[in-house]
Amino acid sequence: MSDQQVDNSKRRFLVVAASGAGAVALAGVVTPFIASFFPSERAKAAGAPAEVDLSKLEPGQKIDVEWRGKPVWVVKRTPEMLANLAKNDGKLADPNSEANQQPDYCKNPTRSRKPDIWVAEGVCTHLGCSPTFRPELAPADLGADWLGGFYCPCHGSKFDLAGRVFSGVPAPTNLVVPPHKFFGDGDSMLLIGEDQ
Repeated sequence: MSDQQVDNSKRRFLVVAASGAGAVALAGVVTPFIASFFPSERAKAAGAPAEVDLSKLEPGQKIDVEWRGKPVWVVKRTPEMLANLAKNDGKLADPNSEANQQPDYCKNPTRSRKPDIWVAEGVCTHLGCSPTFRPELAPADLGADWLGGFYCPCHGSKFDLAGRVFSGVPAPTNLVVPPHKFFGDGDSMLLIGEDQ
């Protein structure tokens, strides 16, 4: 065999092997790029509505639910809690909930779809701390005129049991009420994140 002769079978094998290796490398580079166009399961779950079973929620009780990475509170208010809401109106910065922080169906004195069930994001509108639930009446640290609500320990903001902010505190606005709806037998289920 002279130097001029070429083994075509070896050449063909090398071309096929190199092409295969190139295709695998290209697929390895392109796959993550294409996958970035589709949201991850974690991202899908973060934006998904949250379901809450209300059947075991007791009067005066608050439960926490996570929706879109934020705490959301669901409170079952007692008749006494509801009666005390109007007594706070003169001390509140936005008693009629005129700022756009709740769906239209919650622009009412109770800031809720159903008076006894209240839903709100558990994030202070000042700097994003999570206020504590303080349903007791007239505790020593909050004063004799305290009728229950939420107290933010970070900077002292106070909210009533409808999430309305008191005047003269650092928080500028009421707590945010997310879109929500009731469904199921006797409206025993709550869906946070959808209201249609």
